[in-house]
Amino acid sequence: MKTVKFFLGALALSVVSMAFAPAAMAQENGNRDENGKIVRGPYLTNKFGDNWFIGVAGGVNIFGDGGYKPGVGGALDVNVGKWFTPSVGARLGYNGLTGAEWSNTASVLGTSLDASKNMYKQQFGFAYVHADVLWNISHAFSGYKETRFWNFIPYFHSGYHLTYGKKDVDYRDQELAAGFGLLNNLRLCKRLDLTLDVRGVLLSGRHHATAGVAGYITTSLGLSVNLGKTNWVRASNWHNPADEDRIGAAEASAAALAAANAALAADKKNLTDEVNALKDENADLKNKLNNVKPGLENVGPAAFFFEIGKTQLSKKELEHLDFYLTNVLPYVNGKKVTVLTGRADSKTGSARRNKYLCEKRVEYLKNILVEKYGIDASNFSVKTEVVADGDAALSRAAVISFE
Repeated sequence: MKTVKFFLGALALSVVSMAFAPAAMAQENGNRDENGKIVRGPYLTNKFGDNWFIGVAGGVNIFGDGGYKPGVGGALDVNVGKWFTPSVGARLGYNGLTGAEWSNTASVLGTSLDASKNMYKQQFGFAYVHADVLWNISHAFSGYKETRFWNFIPYFHSGYHLTYGKKDVDYRDQELAAGFGLLNNLRLCKRLDLTLDVRGVLLSGRHHATAGVAGYITTSLGLSVNLGKTNWVRASNWHNPADEDRIGAAEASAAALAAANAALAADKKNLTDEVNALKDENADLKNKLNNVKPGLENVGPAAFFFEIGKTQLSKKELEHLDFYLTNVLPYVNGKKVTVLTGRADSKTGSARRNKYLCEKRVEYLKNILVEKYGIDASNFSVKTEVVADGDAALSRAAVISFE
């Protein structure tokens, strides 16, 4: 009974550090949303080689049994483990070195009387190979945060416990052991943690030749090295690489469309400016025409020019044609029959091509006069002409003249 009380009391003292956990975790604010609420998983499963750690630590063991006074021995901890989620992990470890207790009677582990204490010091070596189930309550309750400085990790452990004699003492015992512990991880950098590990162990008193239940506390300070990928990604933040490629392509397409839209807007502005300029020019011509008396006796041919190889007039030439038909033709006294001539330049293109251009140009002009301005087609006679002399640009035309 005294052994259990000793064990529970020592374990309670070792867990006092957990009282600092709420204050430490309350300072963490990098894992909260815009409303101040803790952000939690689920998290993506990492690869097998990720989230491993190897730790080495040294410290002290305090053994205590019924009828014995506690003694202090040296401790060595070596372990390797892996985190399966931000909160749940496991490790396999070795804990051991030396143990000691004080007894009122001699035993195989202690035969020399210490006169200053009037007791026998029981000394032995031990090795405890154990498996631990780890629970990171800092991540579990305050949300996962890779850069958290202080993580509190209670764990349950069990395993094989070997006790053996020291200084040529022929003694050996094997027992099963189990218990609870608290691992404190203090982040030094991404790959390195400072560890403070407090472990309580219960096992049979046979391990050092007594009856009943025995126990001890191990406290060790050491370093832990993190291997592989060390962080966790929330499922809500993960994107399929194929989706990311599609998103990138869509963004590139959107940028190209935006650039094309900007170019079209610039073209529209230029066309609008050109139309406004033509309107101003037309208005100016109309104002000038108002000062001209009607009744034109002699009107020379009117030519409307085409771009090279084209059979339709540009917007500017169409404005000139509109002005001519609206403001000149109605005032030609007594001349109703007109001659439409389609022209082409003989210096460019084949004879067949030039003949085709002449015909199409005069046909195009005739259709405009009939369909848009309602002039009777019987008023026109149609001719074609391939011009060999003069300015080539002036030869690409359709001409209205009178007989």
